[in-house]
Amino acid sequence: MTSHAVNQLLNRLRMRQVALLLAIEASGTLGAAARAIGMTQPAATKMLHELEATLGQNLFDRVGRVLKLNAAGQLATQSFRGMTGTLEQLQRDLHELSLGSAGRLSVGSIMAASPTYLTRALAKLKDQYPLLSVNIEVGTSQGLMEQLDEGKLDTVIGRVPGASGEYLFEPLSEEAIAVVCAPDHPLGKLRAPAFNRLTEYPWVLQPAGNPMHDVIVQEFMEHHTPLPSGLLETSSTMITVHLVARSRMIAALPQSVARGFHKHRMLGLVRYLVRNRLASYGSIVRADRPKSPQAEHFLRLLHEGGPGTW
Repeated sequence: MTSHAVNQLLNRLRMRQVALLLAIEASGTLGAAARAIGMTQPAATKMLHELEATLGQNLFDRVGRVLKLNAAGQLATQSFRGMTGTLEQLQRDLHELSLGSAGRLSVGSIMAASPTYLTRALAKLKDQYPLLSVNIEVGTSQGLMEQLDEGKLDTVIGRVPGASGEYLFEPLSEEAIAVVCAPDHPLGKLRAPAFNRLTEYPWVLQPAGNPMHDVIVQEFMEHHTPLPSGLLETSSTMITVHLVARSRMIAALPQSVARGFHKHRMLGLVRYLVRNRLASYGSIVRADRPKSPQAEHFLRLLHEGGPGTW
């Protein structure tokens, strides 16, 4: 699209139309979307027709009373989510500026990077910019990516869900997995336990669909062994640690995290080598959103040097 065509689109496009489209996507019906943004349904219907005329494409297929996004609608909502995320970031930056702050940075990180790359970069960042406000969210890649899309995070340290041109990804490290147990667990005393010894104890696993869960499932499959019955599943690293430390349960954790808890004698390490590794993780930003100076500097610090240690 030429710059002239883009300018024409910007002149005709209204933010109220953007809000309506995103509300329809969220609610599935025009009536619910109209109520969500404080419009009457006839006014919303007219506005939707105007938006489709502006874009030159129908955006929805009707399935009964439900509006289902078609391919053009999916492209439009994807772009509009990026726009709203950028505006949220602008609003945060302007608010911080009005308070006389040195700025604000919001980072999401998977647990594996927390004791290594993340903490090293944050320590350097705060040394250089002591007045910078920093918010850290730790979670799964999927949950953090949703916050990145919504403009609540400036960057994420995690994995990109599939091949996507929506994001810029710069790898940091592969993630080796360790099997952990209580400090006095029988498995922790063995020099090189065979795989079948791991099946004798109950497991704490990440929920199904989580990359860590999938890697352990693959490990069991390669040994032609079903997962132990009575699994306890949680996405919380701290719940996993406390359960394992107080029971005969065992679990899988990122090696960098496991070593930290072992160093502080909170967990024992099972000397079993997990064959499979998780996909590389790294820094992720939206491709359609400019990075703030604070985010730019943080990313430079994140990728310089090694991972550091806990």
